[in-house]
This record gives sequence, C-alpha cells and structure tokens, in this order.
Amino acid sequence: MADYSEDYLLNKRVKIFQPTDGYRASTDAVLLAATVNKIKNGDSVLDVGSGTGAISLCLAEHWKAANVKITGMEVQPTLAELANKSAEENGFETFLHFENCNIFEHKDDFCSFAHVVSNPPYSENDLPSPNPSKATAHNYKQAGLAEWIRFCIKMIKPQGYFYMINRAEALEDILAALHGKLGEITIIPLYSKEGQTAKRVIVRARKDSKAPLIIRQPLIIHQADGSYSKEAYAVLREGAVLD
Repeated sequence: MADYSEDYLLNKRVKIFQPTDGYRASTDAVLLAATVNKIKNGDSVLDVGSGTGAISLCLAEHWKAANVKITGMEVQPTLAELANKSAEENGFETFLHFENCNIFEHKDDFCSFAHVVSNPPYSENDLPSPNPSKATAHNYKQAGLAEWIRFCIKMIKPQGYFYMINRAEALEDILAALHGKLGEITIIPLYSKEGQTAKRVIVRARKDSKAPLIIRQPLIIHQADGSYSKEAYAVLREGAVLD
C-alpha cells in the first residue's frame, strides 16, 4: 500500500486514511454528505467514484443507527483499499464496503439503491495532473459527465434519490443529463465568500418525480476573514444536515 496519512472529518468524529501524495478528500465530500437527508431505516446507498471514501464515511457516521447499507465504487485499487481500512478503523465495516471496480464495466445491481451520491471527476477538459492518482480522479478517461450521470441513474431504485456536487459551470450539463429522467430537482449554490459567484453546486433529484425545480438559498462557506461561516461550520464541524 502507498504511503498514507491519518486525517479526520467532522471535528475528529471520523478518521480517514488518505495517500500522502495523490487524491485527497476536500470539503466538497462533507458538504455533499450533508445533503443526503432523505434516508429511511434500512435504506441502501451507493457512492459512485468514492475516492478515499469521505462521503460514505460521513454518511456512515450520520446514519449508523438507521440500519443503512453503504457501498462505494472506486476504480483505483489503492484508494478502495484505504477506504475499507478507514471503514474498519471507524467501526463501520459491517455496513460500509468499498469495491474496486470500473463503473463503465459494471453490469449488476441496476435499480438497487435508494440513494446514489457522487462527487465525480471535474471535467473531461481539465489539464492532466502530474500525479497519476490525481489525474485519474480529476479527468474523465472513458466518458464524460453525461455518461457518469447515466450510470448513476441506472443504479437508483424507483422513487430513489440522486445527489451530486460539481463545478458551477457544469450545472447546464448536469441538468441536461437529468432531463426527462429525474425530477424534484433541488440546487444549492456554494459560494466561497459573500459577493462572489458560485464555484460549486449541489444537485439533488428524484427518480419518477415530476415536481418542479427549486433553487435554494446559497451556502456561503467563508466569512471575510477566511474563517468558516456559521452555517458552514455547523455542517463541516458539527455534522449538521443541509435541506
């Protein structure tokens, strides 16, 4: 196994192992996990492109009393191995597991999950990273965003939910991929600071729903002095959920 560090999420409630040189989780993962607030007892969750497992680990901490089953899919074997190590370290191994697999070669479990979450590679047009792990994580190798979302939709049960975080400029492509397939779309813009434009968006949608699209109030991450806003602190440190 490659060299790794021991880090923490949710104010040290969750331990996560991550490569010292390569893909590492960001606040995006914690923010996305906070929007998964429709879980019912016994629900199944799929984390597509799970990386080091940050989203799933946060979900496991949030919902460990709800008898959930969480599965992560990750193409890089080292990251999947580290994620499983993190699951075991946190005592989540009985209901959280990470599979090393290529989603574009996956042929099973269609329509099996009540919730599908994803923090996908940013852009097929991103410049390659000098680090191979980062390059794999942040660049589309086999397909673009539309294909990624198409796979996610295939995995959702009827009436199930889809959650994604991505760059704000990808919103048009995300909505195009969801059109005619999912409804009840909710968009949460994420602003680094007040007065700036959104750099990220969180999108939540539901299968077999025709409810209209809703744009929520933006979440401002930082105050003028660089510290977390009250709302962001509640999510990133205290484990609050985002509606």
